[in-house]
Amino acid sequence: MESLQEKNLTLLKRAQNGDEDAKEILVSENSRLIYSIAKRFTSRGYDLEDLYQLGAIGLIKAIKNFDLTLGLKFSTYAVPLILGEIKRFLRDDGLIKVSRNHKTLAVKIKAVADKIKNDTGKDAKVSELSEVLGVKSEDILLSLEATKPVESLYAPSKSDEKLLLIDKISGGVDNENDTVNKIALFELLKKLPEREQTVIYLRYFKDETQSRIAQKMGISQVQVSRIEKKVIENLREKMM
Repeated sequence: MESLQEKNLTLLKRAQNGDEDAKEILVSENSRLIYSIAKRFTSRGYDLEDLYQLGAIGLIKAIKNFDLTLGLKFSTYAVPLILGEIKRFLRDDGLIKVSRNHKTLAVKIKAVADKIKNDTGKDAKVSELSEVLGVKSEDILLSLEATKPVESLYAPSKSDEKLLLIDKISGGVDNENDTVNKIALFELLKKLPEREQTVIYLRYFKDETQSRIAQKMGISQVQVSRIEKKVIENLREKMM
């Protein structure tokens, strides 16, 4: 009778040779392992099923890269990759809070994009992601933008070296209070409504123009300008 280890090796050989059924069986049989790892991160406000999907991406990478000749136990090899995929997403999820809808869609986008990349060797197009997920291209772009990692508050803008959010709010900070002010600012940003967060994120962290932000968000440039001005004034008042 074939042992579990031998069965896994047989399935792994088939999966690495392009057998999708074997890959699905391996994911299914290792689902408890993925869930046990994913549960460790639910306290951070993420849905367990979303975390499971991320872990499944790590498992699929383990299936693809596992060296059958080394005699290692597959689950031992897979655990770091499952953990790594989840931790990478949490690390890259950004310091500014975005809505659960954006986070959920971002997880689905990543899963589909990775599958397309794995199957075709090419990066997925927005139109392909839109078709597979049944979501508008605009929503795909907005979720991708909203869930990208943020850059430093102190990095100079490409278009205007003086365009620093921290300077606009506080008029500049000395080195002694630099860290305190940065932490305080991030805490205030987290409390902003989603639309205001998005405007500030795109304007100061992604160096977008007001007109470009207006196009992405489907509002007028005047509205973007008003939102930016209002947020800056409110943040400045609270920082002071």
